[in-house]
Amino acid sequence: MDSESAQKWLDRYVAAWLAYAPDDIVGLFSEDVAYRYHPYDEPIVGRDAVVASWLGESASGGASTRDAPGTYSAEYSPVAVDGDTVVATGTSRYSDVPGGPVVKTYENCFILRFDDEGRCREFTEYYIRRPSAGSR
Repeated sequence: MDSESAQKWLDRYVAAWLAYAPDDIVGLFSEDVAYRYHPYDEPIVGRDAVVASWLGESASGGASTRDAPGTYSAEYSPVAVDGDTVVATGTSRYSDVPGGPVVKTYENCFILRFDDEGRCREFTEYYIRRPSAGSR
C-alpha cells in the first residue's frame, strides 16, 4: 500500500457511504474483514456482515443508522502508510435535511490494514464530535 492507493481507497469509501450500493461496499473489503465502528467494539466479521451493517440491515454493535441521502459529507486522507497499514484522518459532517446546515461535525481517525489486492482486511474507527461554535 502507498499513499496514492490509500487515498483512492478512502475516496471510494466515501463514495460507497454516500451511495449505499452493495457492490461498492463489497469492493472495499476482503471477504474476512474485521470492522469496528469504535475501537472497543467486537468486530463485525466478514464482508457480507459489513454490507448488512452499512445498509442498516443488521443490529451490529455500535453501528450508526443509515444516513438519509444528502445529509452526509466527508473527506479523509492518509497521514501514515507503513506496509499494509494506513492511518487516515478526516472530517465527517451531518445535516438534518438534505442540503441543510451542518448540525454535527466529527473528526475521524481510521486504522486500516490491507490485503495484497488492496482491500481492507481490518478497519477501526476513532472519532470525536467537534463542539459547536456556541459551546466553546
